[in-house]
Amino acid sequence: MTDDRNTTVPVWTLATADVRVPALTAGESMTAERLAELRGVLAALADEPIVTLEVHALPEKIDRNRGIRLDAVSPLAQHLSEFVTRASRSSLTTAKVTASGENLYRIVVPAKYATQLGQGLLRSMQSKAVAGGIRGPIVDAAGKIVGGVSFVPVGGAAAAGTAGGAGVTAGAVAAGGTALTVAAPLVLMAVAVGVSAHADHKRQQAIEHITDLLEQLHQDKLDDEHSALDGCRAAIDKATAILLDEGKLGVSLGLDSAVHTIDTALSKAGTRLARWQKALDGLPEGEPVQLAALTESFPGIDDHGGTFRTHLELASLAIALKRRVAVLQAVEHAQKEPGNPFRNFTSALQRDQQSLDALESGIAAVLVRLSTLELARPSARRPVFTPNEVDRLLRSAHRLHRLGDGAVVDSRATDVAIEIARDKDGSVVVFPPLAA
Repeated sequence: MTDDRNTTVPVWTLATADVRVPALTAGESMTAERLAELRGVLAALADEPIVTLEVHALPEKIDRNRGIRLDAVSPLAQHLSEFVTRASRSSLTTAKVTASGENLYRIVVPAKYATQLGQGLLRSMQSKAVAGGIRGPIVDAAGKIVGGVSFVPVGGAAAAGTAGGAGVTAGAVAAGGTALTVAAPLVLMAVAVGVSAHADHKRQQAIEHITDLLEQLHQDKLDDEHSALDGCRAAIDKATAILLDEGKLGVSLGLDSAVHTIDTALSKAGTRLARWQKALDGLPEGEPVQLAALTESFPGIDDHGGTFRTHLELASLAIALKRRVAVLQAVEHAQKEPGNPFRNFTSALQRDQQSLDALESGIAAVLVRLSTLELARPSARRPVFTPNEVDRLLRSAHRLHRLGDGAVVDSRATDVAIEIARDKDGSVVVFPPLAA
């Protein structure tokens, strides 16, 4: 796919271990659709995770507040700088594209490996991606398409179908095989910071909603629960900074107490979920439900605020914090065993994610079931209802049906893109993952 400017986007295939795959391209340009197919084929043929790395011009306006900033001396920034320097030496195309020092790098993880990282960690916010492939169009900060690109596998830096070059760990293999660049530290750090940014974004959203809801409720117990969870952020932020600088975690950080608080909140969320499921199972199947009976089990469900909605947001906050802690523990585990850090990273995440995925899916299923309920007319001896009663019933029905919006019980596996903005000074900002 090209635009009027014939923009060229270099793309590399990076492996997280020393693997060999058939040569699938000969350095020619390709469409976004073909690149997506290439990733799928590589993922199917290789025994170790393989990702693609693209480099784009940095948009004039980009909201850096959405991501996590790392300075130029951080491991991720250094790994990326080293890779770009080596690639530029062997590719004139790469040298031209990266000459300004300001670029947007996109690491795309194939769906096969993205699913190993958990449905909640690498399922993005909302994506405006091209259906079925990577995001070929270039968009500005507002999401408006401002151009298109063509993708070119770049020789000299582990392009599929290219032998030798800077960073390649082995030469060409017999029978048309190609050895890919082993870039496990770069991939590990990019994915780790990306999923941490996603979890923190979800935390910020939950905090904003909870604050708004508690202002309406004025319930001290819920306020205390919120404050205890939000108080964990400082310890998690410090631990994130230390681990991403390849340091060691210590007891003085307070991470252990933060994890206890989060686990307590998750236990409460699990108890509430079981209560909601039992209440739904007790409703007459296929029959309209009285609003009064519904609000007894789901207090405040008919209002903009309400205890039920606050419980939902508290659960969302606890899950987001726990997912971020899971990333920290997975990175720490991977760094202790550097033989294959990405595999160790995904294995550690898989061990921690199952209960979180079950809790999140369970809550989503409750919301979907609630959104399909039909409200019955209020029980009354009078044949005519007041305008206020009618308005309340209509508002409640509308809010009930909206509960299912955005609830994902079981999402289809997709490729996931992690974007990294690199500035002239070498510092980077890693954004939450997007569905590619």
